[in-house]
Amino acid sequence: MTYDFDHMIDDPFALLPPSARRTEDMSEGDVLFRQDQSTSGLYLVVEGGVSLRRTSLGGDILNLHKAVSGGYFAEASIFSDRYHCDAICTESGTVMKISKTAVIDMMQLNRLFSEGLTGLLAVQVQQYRAQIEILAIRSAKERVLAAVQAGYLDAKVTDLASRINLTHEACYRALRALCDDKRMAQIGRGEYRLL
Repeated sequence: MTYDFDHMIDDPFALLPPSARRTEDMSEGDVLFRQDQSTSGLYLVVEGGVSLRRTSLGGDILNLHKAVSGGYFAEASIFSDRYHCDAICTESGTVMKISKTAVIDMMQLNRLFSEGLTGLLAVQVQQYRAQIEILAIRSAKERVLAAVQAGYLDAKVTDLASRINLTHEACYRALRALCDDKRMAQIGRGEYRLL
């Protein structure tokens, strides 16, 4: 069964006063927050990309999540005193910061907002579970096919590769193999469609 995650619920944050939502331009490499910094809000990527990273005890950088246009991140900050990772801009664009205080206040005052926020978080859990299933596919070709079927190829092929933990070379090879198998067709530079 396929779910249309983007159209299941309305945006609960539209119920917040405009002063609770502030847009910020960002450049590649900008840091929105650091691990252990006091939380002040969650974010929506309006345009661009943000990587959530944590440094392991051994010093390795772990990429926890990549938020792209239309994606929320740092939702756990609503219920936490400190951010659990770093948020680094991976491409220039715009983010919207949503005030933690305003979210908590609205949750206590407005049942529709609370239900909408809960619904949004539930949909995200479903999306993360679907992504884990895709990442568990061992064959690069089948992983790419599953990701395209899930709607992950909505930008550059390199973004798709990063999202599904493949090198961009492996992703391009898989796309070419899927086209050779007549399961997909290339319709333009970096543009593919399912057959």
